[in-house]
Amino acid sequence: MLSARDAISRLGGLARGTHLQSLGFSRRALARLVDKGEIERIRNGVFATSVDPTLRAAIEHGGALTCVSVLRDAGVWTLSDSEVPHVWLGHKGHPHPHLGCSCVSHYYRGAPPLGRAEVETALVHFQRCAGEEAFFAAFESAWRKGLLTAAARRRIRSALPASARWLVDLARPDADSGLESLLRLRLHVLGIRLECQVVIHGVGRVDFVLDDSLIIEADGKENHAPESKRHKDLVRDAAASAQGFETLHFDYAQIVYDWPAVQASILAALARLRDRS
Repeated sequence: MLSARDAISRLGGLARGTHLQSLGFSRRALARLVDKGEIERIRNGVFATSVDPTLRAAIEHGGALTCVSVLRDAGVWTLSDSEVPHVWLGHKGHPHPHLGCSCVSHYYRGAPPLGRAEVETALVHFQRCAGEEAFFAAFESAWRKGLLTAAARRRIRSALPASARWLVDLARPDADSGLESLLRLRLHVLGIRLECQVVIHGVGRVDFVLDDSLIIEADGKENHAPESKRHKDLVRDAAASAQGFETLHFDYAQIVYDWPAVQASILAALARLRDRS
């Protein structure tokens, strides 16, 4: 027979006491193992072998990890910089006080699982918590990473408020970064049509092309910083210029924190190019 520690480990490091009892471990036996330090009681009825601090905080708080906390762990691009645990308590749940609590409670309907919510559930919670732009960028990122099946995308769309479902309809699976998603969404709201991930002979793949004459590149935190990449950008821009294109580059800080200036620059460039033609 497996030991309680082995059983919990095979269950992913977490287990409810009721489940362990169904496997033949009595409450008294579990209590003895806790006293010996072989397993840990995180809260009443929940036992563990080892968990990371964020997940531990969510369990101590009385719910499951969700929202930006789950998305970030999955490698999904999130506009939010929040590092505190976001915890799904359910519609009628209530938080449990615990040492050093900084948790953000989510009282959304449904029964929270033990541990963490699925990515598709976390995305629905993220839309309600962080808003439409943040959701859109995260949704495209999750889709690009292969984390969302067609069925999952349909379920997410149905779970969103009717006023937000158009975001799923607009989304694409080929955005290289959340910055591209934000830029495309914001230009769409302005009524500006653009082509995405365009391959231009002699230039290569560019993020966006507007009016067959304006290239827009969204340069993320991790891209275009080294000198070698900066040189490559200059070569590409020169090649594009030789073919009649104008190129605008915008970095993370500009798109996220100074969008009015970015928007004004794009609109001015479009007006200038249209006047020339």
